[in-house]
This record gives sequence, C-alpha cells and structure tokens, in this order.
Amino acid sequence: MSGMLKRRTFLLAAGGTGMARSASDPPALLGGEPVRRKPFPSWPRIGAKDETNWMEALRACKWWRREGHWVQDFEKAWGEKLGVRHVVATANGTGALMAAMSALEIGPKDEVLTTPYTFIATINAILAQYALPVFVDTDRATHMIDATKIEAAITPRTRAIMPVHLGGNMADMDKILEVARRRGIAVIEDACQAHLSAWRGKAAGTLGELGCFSFQKFKNLPGGEAGAVVTNDEKLYLHAYGFHSHYRTPGENAPDLSVCRNGINLRMAEFQAALLVAQMERLEETTRRREENAALLGRLLGEIPGIEPVKQYPGCTRNGYHLYMMRYDAEAFAGLPRSRLIEAMRAEGIPLAEGYGPLNRHPFLENTARSRMFRAIYSERELAGWRERNRHLPANDLVTQESLWFSQNVLLGEQRDMEDIAAAFAKVRRHAEKLKAS
Repeated sequence: MSGMLKRRTFLLAAGGTGMARSASDPPALLGGEPVRRKPFPSWPRIGAKDETNWMEALRACKWWRREGHWVQDFEKAWGEKLGVRHVVATANGTGALMAAMSALEIGPKDEVLTTPYTFIATINAILAQYALPVFVDTDRATHMIDATKIEAAITPRTRAIMPVHLGGNMADMDKILEVARRRGIAVIEDACQAHLSAWRGKAAGTLGELGCFSFQKFKNLPGGEAGAVVTNDEKLYLHAYGFHSHYRTPGENAPDLSVCRNGINLRMAEFQAALLVAQMERLEETTRRREENAALLGRLLGEIPGIEPVKQYPGCTRNGYHLYMMRYDAEAFAGLPRSRLIEAMRAEGIPLAEGYGPLNRHPFLENTARSRMFRAIYSERELAGWRERNRHLPANDLVTQESLWFSQNVLLGEQRDMEDIAAAFAKVRRHAEKLKAS
C-alpha cells in the first residue's frame, strides 16, 4: 500500500468522512457522531428500458413463455453472455436446482455432496427430490466447500457434487472436477450468487454438467423471482426443460411422449424475462464497479487488524461480489463479541451483517428426516448414519462464528463510501474496550 493510502486510512480512522472530529470521539453507539449518515446505494435499480420492456410485455397480453418472445430472448442473451449452448429460464433459483437434479435423475436413496455454508435453498432443493444432502466441511479461508475433503465423503450412493459459488467467489473447480470425473460423478454448480464470476476465464455455471442461477430481487441481476439452468449437454437440457414445463418439448405445443417423465410448472413469466433483458444491459458495468470497490476496500481493511477479507483460489479469475465476505477476529478487538461489533458498525451508518448459520444444526433437517415421506424412504439406520456424517464440521463451526459481510449494493458506492467503512471499523476497534463494557 502506498504512503498516501496509508495516510488516508489513518486520517479516516481519526476523522471519518473528513469531519473535524477528535480521535477520541466516542462511537455512535455510545453517543458520538456516526461516521456517516448518507445511505448506501439502494437496490434494485430501474431505468427507462426496464419500464419500456415491462409495458411491452404487458400490452402484448402474451404473458407466458409459449406465447411471447421475452423468455426466449433472455435465454438466448444469457447463453451468449456465459458462452453456454443451452439455457432453461425458470421461476426461481430453487426451481433451477430442482430441474438440474431431475435432469440427472437424482432422487430417493441418492446423496448430493454440498457445503453447509450456504443459503437454505441449496439444501431444500435436494430434499425436494427426496435425496439426502451430505455436507463437506468448509474451507475457512475462502468460505467455500473444502474440495480436499470431497473424495472422503463419496459413497456408492453419491449421485452429484453441488459446489456453491458463495457471494460471487468461486469454489475450487480444478479439484472438484478432477475428483468428479475420476469417480464418475456429476457436478451441479450452484451459481445463484455468481453472475459473471469466472474460473480460469470460464463463466461460473458452465464448468460442470449443469449450472444454476437465481435472479431474485436482491441478486446482481434481478428479476423479482426468476432463475435459470445452463448446460452444454443437449440431453440434460431437454430433461431440465421438460421437468420445468410438465415435460413439454421445447418449441412444440404437445409433449414428446417417447421421452416424457414427471414434471412440474417452473416456467419463468414473460414479465420477469422482459425485465431481465433490460437489466442485463447494466450488468457488466455494475460488476466492474463492485470489483473496483472490493479491491479498494480490501486494501483499506488490510490496515485494520482483526478484519480479514476472505481469500480467493488462484483459479478464480473473476469474483462477481454478490457479497463482500470477511472473517472477524474478536481478539484484535479486545474480545468484542461479533454481535456487538455489528451493532456498533450499524450505529456508525455501515450495514454490516453476520453470515449464514450452521445449516447442519438447523432444526429443519431433523424435522424433515422425521417426516412421514422420508421415513417411508429411508430406514432409521440410514437416517442415523446420515445424521452422524453431517454432525462434525469443525471448520464450518468456526466460519459461522466469525463471518461478516456486506451485500452487493454497498459495493456500488463511491471511493469515499469504502473509506467510510474502513473508518468505522477503525473507530469501533479503537473503542472496543468501552463498547464491550457498556
């Protein structure tokens, strides 16, 4: 870091956004002036094209994918953006994961290896297929699935590996793909938070057999509620497409009964697709802004002991930054509990949040295992063994206790906004003893 940047960090730590305050000023939580009162950029953003597309879809009165053109337009544009042959637009990201698993015929008695550090939808999609999620411990440095521990978790029932590219960062796809291909196991990439992320120049979601995206309101490419399955395998595409539309064949009015299996309605509406086509025009620009601000914030936080941005594997050539994730070392903050740190930062005007909790300990897993449906499929011995395999995840336990993050909209601010974040961390650290005691 240059001397100028170090000096700026020091001045900000002492005075926030340039306001003439003494370095001894109390934190806002204890009655002091907050570092900032200005809100960070809101999300989602809309422009004239969003409204134009939406109204065109409305007035056409062709509101479902087999009448209109917007869903097909989006599938074509998203496929070209990622460099992938086939896209199935779905109602949401969870539906995309379900369609991908159906394409691979994942169901009862199957196991899917995945991470315990993810949004609950990853796990619910597996359970919806009546398969069992088997957790592989987390890599503490990256918050991704620990690819070095995947092979030991494989059993004859392992049907797929589902890495999650959490927050736009990338799981170790070199190792994951090597193990999967050597053992003959499919890979489904949960890229729901990884729009435009890349591994060695290849788009997230395009490295495994199938990839899944979410375009929910808070995602970097928002469409309200929407998702997509992507693949280069035509057979898998046809099965994913069939599952999402009661097994109708693409481009035809009736199903092809020779390949028909069970399916449900997970179709994306024309309205969501029209909005996504417009939102895509700004995706590259907003992604670059997040990357630039994340790089600056990383340099600023490097001057503050106790706050460590998560690392990336060397193969991650682009991080989409749906989240800016960090590790918190309370000892560097005089033992200040994470919950108190978050409270203090929010009082300074910084929307800091803790990360995910330990999914392997969440009550919904046990309630699902005890349900009539799962007890009809799995014996008590099978369920007991599954519980035991998921119980001991020491690295993930640490991650869930020390993780912090900002949402992607924070990274759409200006340089001064990133400086305010660093200033607030430095200020809270300086007064950590008082905050802990209060």
